[in-house]
Amino acid sequence: MPSGRSQYRGYEIELRREWSNWCASVHPTRDDLPILAQSPLRTLSLTKADALAAAKHNIDEALGDIKKNVA
Repeated sequence: MPSGRSQYRGYEIELRREWSNWCASVHPTRDDLPILAQSPLRTLSLTKADALAAAKHNIDEALGDIKKNVA
């Protein structure tokens, strides 16, 4: 992922360097998805792959919570 951007479950994940770590910002690409209200610093990781995995985990948790609330 050389560009630092990835798509996952309707969200765009932007990875960037912050100090000596990687962080991820997550933005919905569709109107029907919730905006994830979290600081990108919450996903500080030593590697780019770890930051991406943390962002995907946060998306999975948010979408899982929505499905639970609807059911």
